[in-house]
Amino acid sequence: MAGLLARYDAMIASGELRADADQHAAAEKLAGLQAALEADAPTGFFGKLLGKKAPAPRGVYMWGGVGRGKSMLMDLFHDTLALPAKRRVHFHAFMQDVHAAMREVRKGETGDPIPQVAARLAEGVTCLAFDEMVVNNSADAMIMSRLFTQLIMERGVTIVTTSNRPPRDLYKDGLNREHFLPFIDLIERALDVVPLNGPTDYRLGRIGGLATWHTPLGEAATAKVREAFFRLTDFAPEDAAHVPTAELAVGGNRVMHVPKSLKGVAVFSFKKLCAAARGAPDYLAIARAYHTVFLVGIPKMGPDNRNEAARFVTLIDALYEHRVKLFATAAAVPEELYQAGDGAFEFERTVSRLNEMQSDEYMALGHGAEG
Repeated sequence: MAGLLARYDAMIASGELRADADQHAAAEKLAGLQAALEADAPTGFFGKLLGKKAPAPRGVYMWGGVGRGKSMLMDLFHDTLALPAKRRVHFHAFMQDVHAAMREVRKGETGDPIPQVAARLAEGVTCLAFDEMVVNNSADAMIMSRLFTQLIMERGVTIVTTSNRPPRDLYKDGLNREHFLPFIDLIERALDVVPLNGPTDYRLGRIGGLATWHTPLGEAATAKVREAFFRLTDFAPEDAAHVPTAELAVGGNRVMHVPKSLKGVAVFSFKKLCAAARGAPDYLAIARAYHTVFLVGIPKMGPDNRNEAARFVTLIDALYEHRVKLFATAAAVPEELYQAGDGAFEFERTVSRLNEMQSDEYMALGHGAEG
C-alpha cells in the first residue's frame, strides 16, 4: 500500500489536485501521525520492544472552508493507515451511536453511563477518524467533553477529525455553551489543530456546470438537485434513504428538524421553512450551520401568500448575508415568484439576490457573514 504522501504527490502530478501549501502541510502532519500509530501498534517495532502500548499519539483536527480537501485527506489517511484497529465514521452517525449506546446502558446498568459507553466505543479501536465535526444541539454538547476525555485520556484512542470551524467556534452561541467549553480545551490540548484554507475550492469542480435554480417543479428539477446533493456530499445515490438527519438548535430552547443534513449541506422544503411560523433566528441558525442549502418546492405566491413571501425574504437575506449556496426547485424564475401582494415591491431586492446567488462569483465566495 502506497503511503499517504506518495498517494497525495501522485494526485498532484496527475493534475487531479493543484499544489496547495496548506494541504501539503496537513498531509505531512497526517503522515507523521500514521507513522506514530503504526509504530505504536502491537505489531510495530516499539510495540514489540516495549511489550505494551506507549501513550496514544496526538490526534489531528483539520478545519477550513468547504471544498478545501479535508475529506479527501481524511480518506487518504484512513485508506493508507496500516492499522486494523481503525474506524472512519461521519460525526453525525457517531453521535447517533453514542446516544443509542447511552440508552442501552441506562436500561441494564447503574452508575455513570459515559465511561461505560466510552469503553464500548473504544473496544478494538486505536484510531477514530471523524468527518465533519459539528455540534448543533445541547444534547451532544452536554456529553462531548466527558465522553472524549474518556476516549482520549483514559482509553488511549487517537482522534482525527475535520470541521468547517476552528475549535473555538464550535457550538458558537449554543444553549448552555459553558458546559461545552471543556471539550474545546480538550481538543486544543490533545490534538494538533491544522488550518486548511488554501486558495482552491475543489467543491466547485464537483458542481461546475450545474445550474442552481430549477424550474418548473417536477421530476426533472428534482433529479437535477439530487445530482448536485450527491456530488457535494459524496453520498452514494443508491443509499439515499439513509442520508443523516439533524436537530438544529435555533435558540430559545427550540430545535429544528433538518430532514437531510450531511457535510454542511442541508435539505428543506419551502413548506417547512416558509409556510410554518418561523422567523429570523431560525434562518440565521441555518445560515450559520450550513454552507449549502437545498430548498425544494418553492411556489408562485400572490396576495394570499404575503406571510410566506415575507418569511422567504427573511430566509434569503440570512442565506445571502452568510454566503450560503442555494440550490432550489421552484414553480417559476425568481422574477415571477411574487408579483402582486403586500411587499411585492420590496421583493424585488430578493429577486436580485436570488439571481446573484446563481453567479459563479457568488458560488466562489467562502461561507460566513460579511465583515
